[in-house]
Amino acid sequence: MAFSGSQAPYLSPAVPFSGTIQGGLQDGFQITVNGAVLSSSGTRFAVDFQTGFSGNDIAFHFNPRFEDGGYVVCNTRQKGRWGPEERKMHMPFQKGMPFDLCFLVQSSDFKTQTVIHTVQSASGQMFSQTPAIPPMMYPHPAYPMPFITTIPGGLYPSKSIILSGTVLPSAQRFHINLCSGSHIAFHMNPRFDENAVVRNTQINNSWGSEERSLPRKMPFVRGQSFSVWILCEAHCLKVAVDGQHVFEYYHRLRNLPTINKLEVGGDIQLTHVQT
Repeated sequence: MAFSGSQAPYLSPAVPFSGTIQGGLQDGFQITVNGAVLSSSGTRFAVDFQTGFSGNDIAFHFNPRFEDGGYVVCNTRQKGRWGPEERKMHMPFQKGMPFDLCFLVQSSDFKTQTVIHTVQSASGQMFSQTPAIPPMMYPHPAYPMPFITTIPGGLYPSKSIILSGTVLPSAQRFHINLCSGSHIAFHMNPRFDENAVVRNTQINNSWGSEERSLPRKMPFVRGQSFSVWILCEAHCLKVAVDGQHVFEYYHRLRNLPTINKLEVGGDIQLTHVQT
């Protein structure tokens, strides 16, 4: 179990497990749970975010159940009483298979991303809203650069794109583009020579006004690994780096389904892509 920020991960803990989240949950905080579903006759497991250790106050209860075709229950418990269940009628887990489960904390809700590892492929599921088209996974030790692929179904609210890799030690720049035909709807361009992350849109080969402001220091470091999570919402893209929210980019091209191509290039080694 790993945390964004400075808290050390819990490595191979015994189950059932309870651990402290230092400083509590904060907006933009990300917790990643890595594990494997047992292939035994068990039918459920749960991940709970709670106050204290009594189990009477659970802010978020995430409970995959392999019964009745499989589904996931989400709920809250206050003073020992459960609220109304939310059931997601999709089971992203498979018995006997390892998984990565990422929780992104936002001020209004929890968003979860599940990646199930299989021999040849993997599937992901965003639980804030069931996507119409399942995401594509590209498990690969390293990608040739530049890397170009489609975004199945284009963008839509709750659509998630995840990229992981390592910045080259001598890196100057790299870019992540979300494209609509010949237009670049979203251009994210970390520049180490300028200590900036530039965002922009290009329409008919003409760049718009740059956005550069960041709430904290440059989130990428030469020679270090990174994970970028791009979450599409109705009015903007929310971008997190290594579990920390870094900026929002309001849509300049608003026909979201036509934004259906991902381009990555520059001074990085790309190791994981999910569209």
